[in-house]
Amino acid sequence: MKLTSLFTLGILCSTVPALAATAPVYGPQLEGFDYPYPVQHLSLNSQQQQLEMAYLDVPAAKPNGKVALLLHGKNFCAATWQGSIEALTAAGYRVIAPDQIGFCKSSKPKQYQFSFQQLAVNTKALLDKLSIKQVTVMGHSMGGMLATRFALLYPNETEQLVLVNPIGLEDWKALGVPYRTVDQWYQRELNTSAAGIKQYQLSTYYASKWRPEFDRWVEMQAGMYNGEGKEQVAWNSALTAEMIFTQPVLYEFGQLKMPVLLMIGELDNTAIAKDIAPAELKPKLGNYAKLGPAAVKAIPNASLVTFADLGHSPHIQDPDRFHQQLIKQLQTK
Repeated sequence: MKLTSLFTLGILCSTVPALAATAPVYGPQLEGFDYPYPVQHLSLNSQQQQLEMAYLDVPAAKPNGKVALLLHGKNFCAATWQGSIEALTAAGYRVIAPDQIGFCKSSKPKQYQFSFQQLAVNTKALLDKLSIKQVTVMGHSMGGMLATRFALLYPNETEQLVLVNPIGLEDWKALGVPYRTVDQWYQRELNTSAAGIKQYQLSTYYASKWRPEFDRWVEMQAGMYNGEGKEQVAWNSALTAEMIFTQPVLYEFGQLKMPVLLMIGELDNTAIAKDIAPAELKPKLGNYAKLGPAAVKAIPNASLVTFADLGHSPHIQDPDRFHQQLIKQLQTK
């Protein structure tokens, strides 16, 4: 898939910074894209097939005896936690950051029953391999849904839970967003381009404020759709999109027993399949200024930190301010 110009896409060039002249080309398991830390692999026998789960295991500068488990979002990878890994290891945490099955440098099976329960079980298998008994779990975007499911399945292993602009704070299908089949998601994913990714990230992740260092994360995602394994990547993306849409976790927020910290960029507007929602519904979806406080009320032992000027990825958009708050909040728990 070649990189399409902004003009071809009908996007005004004044709204999106210029893209590189050539798009990167990466393999279906992100071959060719370098992570900031050594990548290791866990061999999993799951659903009658042998799979490889990539992960980062980064030691603390001066260990405090605690471990942070970082769970990425749908359009993210373990590598996008780079700033958080630096901040947490400096604060004494050992950091484990996996790429979930179906994502990034991990296996992308042709057939797999994706569920947040299955991904949580896979993640627990990784912790068992590493002999880690208890973790602070931090999830961003889709990773927030997974982190919630992990905490519900493994409450004794979850010391505390941090949700960074988690999706799933509302049930889109119950609100009236139409259902897409996996096949429909697949056809949509095949049309993924670097220009489209960048436009979306600009308006959603970074509140219409772009910096050159964000280009790396556009290239990371787009590069997998430019290589020979793009169909494999698109198929797994379709399977996981359907999982997100049909497996809400917000109805179980009341069962969370551990301390929960929500960190919310209020200019976020993320909502799965919002593009096909009825016109009258679209403006009501993804209102994180309202969703954050509502989630805190639903969770028994929760606190909220907001960033009024940040979008879906506050830890990337303003890492210094975000991580200062994160470490402060973790140290008070």
